[in-house]
Amino acid sequence: MIATDVSSPFLTPLKLTMMVSLFLAIPVILHQIWGFIAPGLYKHEKRIAVPLLVSSILLFYTGMAFAYFLVFPLIFKFFAAATPAGVEMMTDITSYLDFVMTLFFAFGVAFEIPVAVVLLVWIGVVNVAYLKKIRPYVIIGCFVVGMILTPPDIFSQTLLAVPMWMLFEIGILFSSLITKRGEHPDDQPADDDQPPATQP
Repeated sequence: MIATDVSSPFLTPLKLTMMVSLFLAIPVILHQIWGFIAPGLYKHEKRIAVPLLVSSILLFYTGMAFAYFLVFPLIFKFFAAATPAGVEMMTDITSYLDFVMTLFFAFGVAFEIPVAVVLLVWIGVVNVAYLKKIRPYVIIGCFVVGMILTPPDIFSQTLLAVPMWMLFEIGILFSSLITKRGEHPDDQPADDDQPPATQP
């Protein structure tokens, strides 16, 4: 790699350290947010909120690992092979960092789709039947998002779009389970199921 800016050798490592610190601190940040929200939740709401919180952290890191171990090798190999004859590929250190971090964030957020689907069904914005009805549009939307968030090649677009579609199907599956369980009378909130902040 090369540095085309005078300050790049100094500022880029600082920027990398800040971003890595933010990614590693996500569990702590979400735990603090949970500590603020939890006192206002009912007991039956906590039973689903805690698994969603834990799964969102795991899915975010899974998306980053998927990008690092599978997507990056294919993308870099494709770009290296597509370099015209007589042109030497020499990446600027700042551009390389921005490219990598953008893909990390894109895949991390994309892997949160199951959590988003379950939340939308849980709060009553949509239902499972509607999600199944719009499945064709979701598939097209996944490829459009993959085209926008990834470099301009079909490989990285497909590598993001297909997992997004699969994660959407997983979200529908878990939403169906939650919906069926919510219909059971034992899962209905009791009369004394009050948020801790309002209990006498």
